[in-house]
Amino acid sequence: MIFDPADLLTHISNYSLCMHVKIDTREKFHVITVLEPQLAANMTAELENSLIPFLQNGVKNLVVIVKDIKFMDKAAAECLVDLQQRFYDCGASLVICQLDPKVETALDDSGILEWLNVAPTESEAIDIVQLEEIERELQDGEELNT
Repeated sequence: MIFDPADLLTHISNYSLCMHVKIDTREKFHVITVLEPQLAANMTAELENSLIPFLQNGVKNLVVIVKDIKFMDKAAAECLVDLQQRFYDCGASLVICQLDPKVETALDDSGILEWLNVAPTESEAIDIVQLEEIERELQDGEELNT
């Protein structure tokens, strides 16, 4: 199913009855701010169903701000790793930013942090998205020349 940006936002708003997010649409990416104090295993399906539709959109790259999340369980963190990989497999970026220090420590202790594309600030996350976009364009250009 392909959505235009307005339909996509309506779809996500209608679907996300429990998870509160703020969506800021930019030219090359979307900034999704999760407005929840925790991200638990029972929210992973909703998180996945909220983010995956962006892969059918012309603007696929996501910066996910998680500054309000004070607790994230292992299943939710693993879901983020899986989502990030699905975005990369589709030629898109998903960068997490503004992790709470306690959440970051817990993710590091569990070994999950090293699998996530994390930036300390929104600005740095945007830089990562832009660099990855340039890298994909260069790789596509090299493939055309071979």
